[in-house]
Amino acid sequence: QVQLVESGGGLVQTGGSLGLSCVASGRTISSDAMGWFRQAPGKERELVAAIRWIGTTYYRNSVKGRFTISTDNAKNTVYLQMNSLKPEDTAVYYCNFIRWATMAVIYEYWGQGTQVTVSS
Repeated sequence: QVQLVESGGGLVQTGGSLGLSCVASGRTISSDAMGWFRQAPGKERELVAAIRWIGTTYYRNSVKGRFTISTDNAKNTVYLQMNSLKPEDTAVYYCNFIRWATMAVIYEYWGQGTQVTVSS
């Protein structure tokens, strides 16, 4: 049974930084790829960053140069370091297992997410 536990969110001012963590269980994060998603109020969930088991990364244009995704396979944990945060980064952030070829989630299961709020 897959479980995902996200943490590290909080309230930060514009220009600040936060580091998110996602501990996975039930499947190894190096099996294909992992992604960080976010969902703002009234908007659809969107993929923010992804990392393949060989280390290849993907970032949506709006976060390139500001966010960094990484993994610790020994801890089965994926991280998202977020710098130079903007109010438009405000959302609930989730992680999930994805297929690198399609960037689609493998499981329709989501953890509780972690709230990131950036004040202007």
